[in-house]
Formats: sequence, structure tokens, C-alpha cells
Amino acid sequence: MAGTTPGTPGTPRVLRAMNDRAALDLLLEHGPLSRTRIGKLTGLSKPTASQLLARLEAAGLVVATGTTEGRPGPNAQLYSVNARAAYAAGLDVTARRIRAAVADVTGEIVGESELPTPGRSAAGVVGQVTEVLDGAVKAAGIARADVRRLVIGTPGAFDPATGRLRYASHLPGWHSPTLLEELATALPMPFEYENDVNLVALAEQRLGAARGHSDFALLWNEEGIGAALVLGGRLHRGFTGGAGEVGFMPVPGTPLVRRVAQANSGGYQELAGVQSVPRIARALGIDTPEQPYVPVASGLLARAAEEEAGNPVHAALLDRYAERVAVGLSSLVAVLDPELIVLSGEVLVAGGEPLRARVQSALADLAASRPRLVLAAVHRRPVLRGALESALAATRDELFDTSR
Repeated sequence: MAGTTPGTPGTPRVLRAMNDRAALDLLLEHGPLSRTRIGKLTGLSKPTASQLLARLEAAGLVVATGTTEGRPGPNAQLYSVNARAAYAAGLDVTARRIRAAVADVTGEIVGESELPTPGRSAAGVVGQVTEVLDGAVKAAGIARADVRRLVIGTPGAFDPATGRLRYASHLPGWHSPTLLEELATALPMPFEYENDVNLVALAEQRLGAARGHSDFALLWNEEGIGAALVLGGRLHRGFTGGAGEVGFMPVPGTPLVRRVAQANSGGYQELAGVQSVPRIARALGIDTPEQPYVPVASGLLARAAEEEAGNPVHAALLDRYAERVAVGLSSLVAVLDPELIVLSGEVLVAGGEPLRARVQSALADLAASRPRLVLAAVHRRPVLRGALESALAATRDELFDTSR
């Protein structure tokens, strides 16, 4: 009969599935809840809430976790999402190492692993991925087959037309046209790949400074400078995945860089990238080494932020670097007009509020609109956290769909 097939909107089966998902999302957000509390939050009657919980418990999606205490009347049974119902994994890939983490369906990280990769053969990428993933799986006390989905974060982006990694020539072994096919053969779970800065933006959107914002940009600065663009709540990747590769952007103040893909650099990278910080410092008379770039630059900016009130040289370092950052941001603002810009990555975060305030002030002079600038809130391994959030979102959509 028309209107009664499984999955038809408005049928009891679909409505039950919608209520089930709403309850599961509330349990993820709030933690253990009683039947009465779930009923109030969802608007369901007590009998319907009881049936819902019984259904989810029988499906292995929720478990009883104790009772309420310290309130008048009898203690009420509390329910939580069954953390062991599913697992997801994420990878954070750089030229020096690969990090892996496994999270249960609630989002708690239950296993991590790290594999140094300098000097390793470019032909061994698939083996490196499986080795580091197995390390995280072992630490979690589960089997590789228990992981339902994997998200791999890398610099650059895989071109959907060719399947080859672009914008990351410094990542040896990841540019083979058959790499994705080889990974699909070696891995027992579905996997996706995503740009590392995009994953940081996802982490900030789900857990950090961009929560509640559907339009924002994120500027990242560690070994390279890049951006992520979120429009209408969704990542904007561009035709080849290159949206946000702002390090290649020509900017005033630096010579025009040609053949940027071969140079793996561009105007904005030269102007405001990590290597610019020690150069500015030396020009101001601060005795400093140049490398390793990230620790040196982060240390300089952190010290300047601490002492800028009483040290004009350190204040000048923050002023000059903030202006360079604002130059590139002004081009981004002119095109996108974002509501919010998140400053992320070890180098930008090291400058703290003194650097953020200076970039905000400099940007007000260079851009017609004035987006609000905030510092990133996800500090611990943000690329890996974003990979896990992406993998968990897909895992939950599949696991929590009780209409099937």
C-alpha cells in the first residue's frame, strides 16, 4: 500500500527512528539520563520513552549505568550510550610521523599510537598506515575489524579526478596514483581522506571556538600556513580540494613566487609562515636560531606575549608579525566576508591574546568588513581530533539509524 513502505516519511517506523536518534544524540550531549529526563527533552510521553529505551537497550545501543541519587523520591534508572557499540579511527599524517587514535562511539579516545617516518621508503606508505593503526587498535584492546570507519588527514588534498595527492610535495610516498586502491585493499573498514586543516576546522566546529557558527574561516600556521573555509555549515573544498591553500596566495610584501607547486611555497607562506618569525626577531636585534622552525617561532611569540607590556622589542615583534598575518587575511575577508575567523596552529596560538588583538586591529585597517577573530580552543592534536570527529559522525549515522 502507498505510504507504508519502510523508510517512507511519516510512517511509525520512521518516526520511531527519528525519536531513537534524538534520544541517542541527547545521551551523547548530556551523558547519563533518566527515562523521565529523556521524555522531557524529547517531548515524548513516559510510556513512549520507556518503549524507546527498551528498544535501544535490546539493540545494544544503550546500557543502564546506575541510578539518580540525592533527590526526593525513589532513585531513577540512568541510561547511557553503549560505548562499546562501535569504534572509529583517525590518522594524522606528516612527513615526520603518522599518529593514529581510536575512539569509542561516545567520542572517548581509547587507544593511540605514533610511528616516526623520516627516512622511511616512499614505497612503504600502506605498511606504515596499517602498522600505526594496529598500534592504536592494540592499545584500545580491540581488533582491527572492530573499527567501523577510518578518516586519514594529510596536508594538501586528493584530487577527485585523478586520485593523486596535490599541494603536498613534501609528503613522500603519498603521490602514487594507485595509493588509494592499495589502502582500500589493505584496510578492512571504509576510509575517507581529508585535508588536515579542514579537519582542524571540523574539530573547532564540533568541540571548540566555532561551535554554533555555520560560516567561518580558520587560519592554521605550523610547518605550513593554510586555511579552512566553512560555508553554510559545510566545508568548502573547491574543485580539486585546493580551497584554503592560502600559503600559495600572492600578497604584497614578498616577491612573486612562480611555479608554486614545485616550490611548495607562495607569497603568503613567505610573508607570514613559520620561517618569517625568527627573521623578524633577528631584524629587531633578538638573538635567536632559525630552526627548528615551529619550536623556535612558537617560543619567540610566547615569550613576546608574556613580556610585551614592558619590552618594546617584543611588542614590535608581535606588531610586525600581526601585520603580516593580517595582510593575507584581508584578501580572504574581501572574498568570503566570514562572520568569524579562528586562529589555530601552534605558532598562532603561542602568541595568545596579545597577538590575536594585534591581528584584529591590523585587519580592521586592511579589510572593509570586520570579522571577529578568536583563538582556537582545541589544543591537543587538533588534526587527529578532527579526523576522529569526522569518522564518528559517519559511524553514528550508520549505527544509530534504527529504521533499517
